[in-house]
Amino acid sequence: MSKIVAIIPARGGSKGIPRKNIQEIAGKPLLAYTIEAAFKSKYINRVIVSTDSPEIAKIAKSYGAEVPFLRPPELAKDDTPGIVVVQHAVRYLETVEGYPVDIVVILQPTSPLRKTKYIDAAIKKLIESGADSVVSVCEVKHHPFWSFIMKNDKLYPFIEKGLTITRRQLLPKVYSANGAVYAVKKDVLFKENSVFGKDTRAIVMPREESVDIDDYFDLFMAEMVIKYWKEWLKNRLTSHGGSVNYIG
Repeated sequence: MSKIVAIIPARGGSKGIPRKNIQEIAGKPLLAYTIEAAFKSKYINRVIVSTDSPEIAKIAKSYGAEVPFLRPPELAKDDTPGIVVVQHAVRYLETVEGYPVDIVVILQPTSPLRKTKYIDAAIKKLIESGADSVVSVCEVKHHPFWSFIMKNDKLYPFIEKGLTITRRQLLPKVYSANGAVYAVKKDVLFKENSVFGKDTRAIVMPREESVDIDDYFDLFMAEMVIKYWKEWLKNRLTSHGGSVNYIG
């Protein structure tokens, strides 16, 4: 059986939102949503929080996560690459604890709307497909074919071909990584120095579950979705004779 470890990177510093990872959202610290989703997984063996903050460590432990170390300050800077943080955690488990890791699942605490089913879908696809990694994505709202760059106040098409397409239905579907789930083989994580291996597959998440909290507006949107989205959508669909099976 593969040893599958979830690593939740949650440093203490944040420029956009002070103490972002433990900001309260709908009655719980932001970090708690990711920890709880990880524990519901039928594949994950351990849930590890990597943090430099004793305050975050205490909260993480209160929700059942392991905090086997405090991250060194040099790995908790604004410009510290996320991949380095994950590699540090894996090295600690293997060299200090002697715990072999086969698959790493990176779950950012800034994606509180991510459901466990997407975590498990990513892990299952990674194992069954033989891929190097699986990443969660969502369809982009603003298509790059209809985007522009600006030089000296003058607009230029980002993609020249985009100007020839006038109907949204004719646009090719484009996806972006939403930051919610990264599942990668341990060997690929170190060999490629990335969560994107040569063979990277995707699981698609809906846009309303793909909120990635970067600023206060994102925080507000996530809280509104948690509190009101299901009931609002149910009322809207039923009032128009629609199905409510969409609500998960």
